[in-house]
Amino acid sequence: MSRVQTVYVAEGEGDQRLDRWFKRRYPQISQGMIEKICRKGECRVDGNRVKSSTRVEEGQAVRIPPLPNTAAPVVTRTFITEADKKLIQSCIIYRDDTIIALNKPAGLATQGGSGQTRHVDGMAEALRFGLEEKPRLVHRLDRDTSGVLLMARTRGTAKILTAAMRHRETRKIYWALVAGVPTPYLAEIKYGLVKASGHGRSGEGEKMVAVHPKDIDRTHGAKRAHTLYATLYRVASRAAWVALEPLTGRTHQLRAHMAEIGHPIIGDGKYGGASQENLGNGWGAQLGGIISKKMHLHARMIRFEHPETRKLITIIAPLPEHMKQSWETFGWTDSMASEDPFDSLYKS
Repeated sequence: MSRVQTVYVAEGEGDQRLDRWFKRRYPQISQGMIEKICRKGECRVDGNRVKSSTRVEEGQAVRIPPLPNTAAPVVTRTFITEADKKLIQSCIIYRDDTIIALNKPAGLATQGGSGQTRHVDGMAEALRFGLEEKPRLVHRLDRDTSGVLLMARTRGTAKILTAAMRHRETRKIYWALVAGVPTPYLAEIKYGLVKASGHGRSGEGEKMVAVHPKDIDRTHGAKRAHTLYATLYRVASRAAWVALEPLTGRTHQLRAHMAEIGHPIIGDGKYGGASQENLGNGWGAQLGGIISKKMHLHARMIRFEHPETRKLITIIAPLPEHMKQSWETFGWTDSMASEDPFDSLYKS
């Protein structure tokens, strides 16, 4: 039998049923056993009795009772093709004894699920570099979002980085190309977000709906969300290069927030379709011409305190090829933007 454990719900694992979270962590545990330990009060969340259907949130502490050794999670080495090994290793932009940072390509899922069989988590087998276990994800990016993705090479590092993100001690800055020109040029968005109802062909249930700040408390399931944006450069009134900093970590937060203020991210079919009304002139999330139809959202920078050295680390990810081509089309270069366009807000 294993010992009693306290396991924290990591970033990206929140807003799901306890039994599903449990099965991902302990794949050999049956549904019946999960139901039993919940019914007996042996599994608790933040010290409270729960049902298997209880939804867990990021940062919550889950008490795991002693589990039979036969049901304990097994460390396995998933087969990975040589092509995928070469791909994921080519994405490394930072590596030390405790941390690996990738520049995740657009189109590659972070984790499995919803039919995704090819993803970063699976390819992480190729990122051991002599360690017994593969590196752990401490946050995630949407499949079509590119950029900095941080992984912890040890269990202790994962716990520290996850806590830092939960307590907003880690900063992330994204670059995006949006329809129209957001004004004022430096502002914040505080719309709450709630999951759309239903599971239709149009993606309901996987889409977030914005809720006005004054309606959040009386909207069931709504969560507060907070985003900073800075309009850096523009193309007349048609499009703009914006920097975005999520101060909360909600599902699809940046995409839903920009669409809600009328400036969907270029290439975002879910939140900026042709019917999307925006303040530019109603082009939806496509600009046409030679501008790529891929989503133009990139996790440009992450800044955090290193778990071991305690030094402030800043990791920057180069733009993906399709965004680089769009930037060249508009005559923009990386050097035109400050590394931290929100610096003045933090100093004030």
